[in-house]
Amino acid sequence: MKQKAVSLRLIIMNFLEFAVWGSYLTSMGSYLAGIGMGPKIWLFFAMQGFVSIFMPALMGIVADKWIPAQKTLSLCHLLAGLSMLAAGFYAMTSPQVDFGPFFLLYGISVAFYMPTLAIANSVAYSALEGAGMDTVKSFPPIRVFGTVGFICCMLLVNFVKNGQGIQLQHSYEQFLVSGGLSIVLAAYSLSLPACPCKPEGENSQSLADTLGLTAFKLFRDRQFAIFFIFSMLLGASLQITNGYANTFITSFKAMPEYASAWGANNANALISLSQVSETLCILLIPFFMKKFGIKKVMLIAMFAWVFRFGFFAIGNPGAGVWLFILSCIVYGVAFDFFNISGSLYVNENTDKSIRNSAQGLFMLMTNGLGASIGTWAAGRVVNACVYNAQTPDWGKAWYIFACYALVVGVLFAILFKDPQKKNN
Repeated sequence: MKQKAVSLRLIIMNFLEFAVWGSYLTSMGSYLAGIGMGPKIWLFFAMQGFVSIFMPALMGIVADKWIPAQKTLSLCHLLAGLSMLAAGFYAMTSPQVDFGPFFLLYGISVAFYMPTLAIANSVAYSALEGAGMDTVKSFPPIRVFGTVGFICCMLLVNFVKNGQGIQLQHSYEQFLVSGGLSIVLAAYSLSLPACPCKPEGENSQSLADTLGLTAFKLFRDRQFAIFFIFSMLLGASLQITNGYANTFITSFKAMPEYASAWGANNANALISLSQVSETLCILLIPFFMKKFGIKKVMLIAMFAWVFRFGFFAIGNPGAGVWLFILSCIVYGVAFDFFNISGSLYVNENTDKSIRNSAQGLFMLMTNGLGASIGTWAAGRVVNACVYNAQTPDWGKAWYIFACYALVVGVLFAILFKDPQKKNN
């Protein structure tokens, strides 16, 4: 009975954790484009990558040494929620939304939200172990409810309209929803099982270990150097569709032939199929890993990004909506197969003494440097093809992204050797 109660509490935590993010992540670009900040969309997504370079590690130190993880989770969500609410209220009360103050409030919010992704996992692991449960078996069914929460809030902001009849996905209200949920989770986190700080000297790590810096010596190994460089290159693709897919699909409403198309008017609901696919593809990874090995699984992910972008380039929300649906289906393969297989590669091919540090480096290269550089580059491409062009051409931008993913995949196939698992 205790184990079921713990599982339920962690399911609620994961649901809220990702509901906070799903409220705005895929629809924020549409709102920004609507208030004249289309050319600056990349900055908002690059900020998530930038803060991911250092904030998770810093807040992890706080949780390890001074404030129990469940209270650190609460504190982070309180600060993230208040900042996001402030951003929403600023947009609501200002006749003209200025980039500076709005971006500052948003930046503070994501700076405290991004660490919670890791802290929430730590809270879950601690609670499961405290209840005598196997984390490897028990955590995945719990974590999947995080994706369910993400999808539910995507659909919420898609179908709910404000007093002016505007869908929340195109309005500042999406930030109010996110901030409100974050405050709810801040309060709920205080009720979660305690996660004591580590006693001084117990399983202590140096600051270099915590930040993933010790693992930089892996760059001396040619294959690891290639792996981490390509992790950064592919990480550049991670936030592109989160930043621009909604804006792109919604832009078809300006064309008479697509103005009444379901897809053009329900972009977030359409994009939510990507998260559904992501949930299902997690279940396929064990089979594919056993059948094809890590290199081939990672290559499948890389070439899936080619199709993800390519289907967007040739699809439309009318008769071609099936191409958008295919793009959403392959997203699960593109995202899960790369992130999870890459993490497994690190786990199986590094010494135990630096394994945690190596995982930190993998996340730094993908969600930190890769995502930051990628959103900057994507912003340059979209601005050149769409916002600064006499005739906006979204298809050209998607083709460029597809070609980039293709080149990365081909080079990886040539340069990276299929590793043999090390027994460390």
